[in-house]
Amino acid sequence: MQSKATTIDAYLKELSEERKDPIEKLRKFILKNLSKGVEENISYGMIAYCVPHSIYPNGYHCDPKQPLPFMMLASQKNFISLYHMGLYANPVLMEWFTQEYAQRVKGKLDIGKSCIRFKKPEQIPFELIGELVAKMSADEWIVCYEKNLQKK
Repeated sequence: MQSKATTIDAYLKELSEERKDPIEKLRKFILKNLSKGVEENISYGMIAYCVPHSIYPNGYHCDPKQPLPFMMLASQKNFISLYHMGLYANPVLMEWFTQEYAQRVKGKLDIGKSCIRFKKPEQIPFELIGELVAKMSADEWIVCYEKNLQKK
């Protein structure tokens, strides 16, 4: 479910009332903990946090015209999703997150390769997400990204 919004404000205006508050709160925790060098924009119909071409000129290998994606936040049909590319690329970070989630949240973690799905907004661990965001800088993400690209 991709939005056609071209700005963050337009994206937020499209949200239902039940999704607007949790998305805005998640966004607040993300922005508070986001590494210098990562910029917020709209990409692929979602709120995106990317390393711009001014820092990483190569851009995203799938589409070099796009900046290097790091995280994305979206309201999907049945859940709120947070895509954190570092979770998929860094097993140590994934292990930390899954252990912390289990200790802090009742219920099973619903996660794909890099997508954390929140079906119940009242169970979103906002502080934990803030900590997750702070665990990887833009420079660390670039190193991790390039290391994983070389493996392919």
